[in-house]
Amino acid sequence: MNQHYFSALPLKVELLDNLESLGFNNMTAIQEQSLPPILYGKDVIGQAKTGSGKTAAFGLGLLNKLDNKNFNVQALVLCPTRELAEQVAIELRNLARGIQNIKVVVLCGGTPKKVQIASLENGVHIIVGTPGRIEEHLELGNLDIDQLNTLVLDEADRMLDMGFQASIDNIIRFSPIQRQTLLFSATYPDEIQTISQRVMKNPMLIQIGLDEQKPEIEQRYFKVKDDQQRMIALRSILLEQRPDSTVVFCNTKNDVKAVADELKKYGFSVLALHGDLDQIDRDQALIQFANKSTSILVATDVAGRGLDIKELDLVINYHTASDPETHVHRIGRTGRAGNSGKAFSLYSEKESYKISRLAEYLQIHIEPTKLPDLSWLKQPAFKPPMATLQLSGGKKNKVRPGDILGALTSNNDINGDDIGKIQVAANWSYVAVSRKIVETAYHELSNGKVKGKRYKVKRIS
Repeated sequence: MNQHYFSALPLKVELLDNLESLGFNNMTAIQEQSLPPILYGKDVIGQAKTGSGKTAAFGLGLLNKLDNKNFNVQALVLCPTRELAEQVAIELRNLARGIQNIKVVVLCGGTPKKVQIASLENGVHIIVGTPGRIEEHLELGNLDIDQLNTLVLDEADRMLDMGFQASIDNIIRFSPIQRQTLLFSATYPDEIQTISQRVMKNPMLIQIGLDEQKPEIEQRYFKVKDDQQRMIALRSILLEQRPDSTVVFCNTKNDVKAVADELKKYGFSVLALHGDLDQIDRDQALIQFANKSTSILVATDVAGRGLDIKELDLVINYHTASDPETHVHRIGRTGRAGNSGKAFSLYSEKESYKISRLAEYLQIHIEPTKLPDLSWLKQPAFKPPMATLQLSGGKKNKVRPGDILGALTSNNDINGDDIGKIQVAANWSYVAVSRKIVETAYHELSNGKVKGKRYKVKRIS
């Protein structure tokens, strides 16, 4: 029997017949590699890009062991947004068509709790939803997951990115120790490894398409005559590349301030990171940059220590690094998690010896690249894709990321895909929203309530 076919798996006849009626015969790579251990009952971490068929992988696994006569929650699927939760629920219902009376309920912000409570009262097999709303129902006693046998974290990297770590931990405290945990993610950052060590038992790691995702850093070196041409080169590179996120490294804090001020003068979205900043200003600068509501961060090496920004498009060495190791450390901040990245370095004749030393260290031949055409300077500065809103409530007010997500999506005016990182501090919360809907988001949060209370809202970028 061909191992690529679903028919090769020990699935219920009803599931196999339904798959055939849906025209699903061949398995995708993630299904072929993850379904056998999932059906065997093992915990699995699956890393694969969106659209790889992971929903069917965990969906068939949880449906295969579901007892349709037991109207207690047997499977729980956590998703980062309402839109994804609804898509997952639709696919699970399609996969379960051959099994009678399977009840799937979606629990997300944006729907009144009373409606959701009514859906839960008559019994349910599978819950799909966002961590914040599921946590609320658990704490209020509306939801019982004592008989849960499968917990799925779908798009786990996005959930952690949006600030749902604490809610996920709390949900897991409500769930039985004896359960199967399945975690699916497009990337495999350190946070995924950390959470898997805490909540999974000897998980099998399955990574699909990593050969296509090897990090690549395109390096270019631009020779400039003097400091005036150095700034012109920086501006023209930024206008030509138009990156969502760039770190510009300078060698001194005075240079950092001067470069940031000059870029700001030309309309760029830029923040400076240097030793004179107090912790609050530093934290807020990093939040805005990580949120992609500020496009450019100008920093010294010292101030940039501990800087961990995912999906950094471009690193620019405004000044050549003092030594080759520092150069490698600087450019290593781009091209992470399998993404490609770019690292451009500006140098003058006085810095040529550093470039020669770097070439020897890297065992490469470095030729200067032609500077971008000056016509780029006529282009207006570009705006970042996101904006950041600050709320005057945080952990001390028991505000959670799910509360903010629910408040923003409650009237269906805002799509979950337009919401980025949500970070909750002790007294403040920050949420990134798409720049095109920032006014709507501001209005929703200013005029609505978060967890039954009104908070002041301020746009900080």
